[in-house]
Amino acid sequence: VQLQASGGGLVQAGGSLRLSCADSGRIVAYVGWFRQAPGKEREFVAAMSWRGDRKKYADDVKGRFTISRDNRNNTVYLQMNGLKPEDTAVYYCAAGTGYSSNQYHLVGAYRYWGQGTQVTVSS
Repeated sequence: VQLQASGGGLVQAGGSLRLSCADSGRIVAYVGWFRQAPGKEREFVAAMSWRGDRKKYADDVKGRFTISRDNRNNTVYLQMNGLKPEDTAVYYCAAGTGYSSNQYHLVGAYRYWGQGTQVTVSS
């Protein structure tokens, strides 16, 4: 599985961005977004099952971020609204198999990772 993330950029606080992650189309069980700020560990943001019937969000993005998938073009999206300076990070998309939905937040649940895309939110 090859993943290609895009859509990052510089935005003012309160603004919106939509990240995209195109994959090679190989079937996986779930896809997710993680982020990593300078000096911090990679952290979970959002994930969904391949079929879209299970979604999970980190507490600090609930109500602001939405993960979705377009199966026609094998692309996963992360719509980010109400952005805050603390959302500044490199965002990574990932995909995996073999774990249940209550484990979607684990970095180790993902075998395939895309390159990151930088999101910077100015105050």
